[in-house]
Amino acid sequence: MKEEIERAVEVLRRGGIILYPTDTVWGIGCDATDETAVERVYQLKRSCNKKGMIVLTESIDRVGCYFRNVPAVAWDLLECADKPLTLILPGACGVAKNLVPEEGTLAVRVPNHAFCRNLLHRFGRPLVSTSANISGEATPKGFGDIAEEIRAGVDYTVDIRCEGAPTRKASSIIMLGEDGEVKIIRE
Repeated sequence: MKEEIERAVEVLRRGGIILYPTDTVWGIGCDATDETAVERVYQLKRSCNKKGMIVLTESIDRVGCYFRNVPAVAWDLLECADKPLTLILPGACGVAKNLVPEEGTLAVRVPNHAFCRNLLHRFGRPLVSTSANISGEATPKGFGDIAEEIRAGVDYTVDIRCEGAPTRKASSIIMLGEDGEVKIIRE
């Protein structure tokens, strides 16, 4: 796993995009602070939907680095989550501008996956994570379901042996507003 992490980090630091396993499904990823790399992900997915991108960070402690003011309930939700949970929070900052929709929100998740956490720790920056499919097509359940166009469009594909035991389904999504509103987007 260490060699795979080093290779992926090298690609990410050069502004490249990777195909990598997460605790949910395989994702297309890049440095979430690099606008050019983020644009390449949009092009590969044939999408400009900023709401389709999630940012992964290595720990709950790092979430606050990418928002001006994290609603208090977010910390409780992240601490208590017993399955993959993405939070959409207001006041995004510290990431590429083309990741943030007009309303200033950002989707963030802390993966429960050894490879992802080690990659994020070694890279030292947040990663874009979006499902490994063309926009509008079904989310692939496993590596074998990923279209050749996606596989050919990335700069590096992490070895499938790093996959672990993903849920093979997308995370739950909860949106939190500045005024304490809570909206379940996906269960």
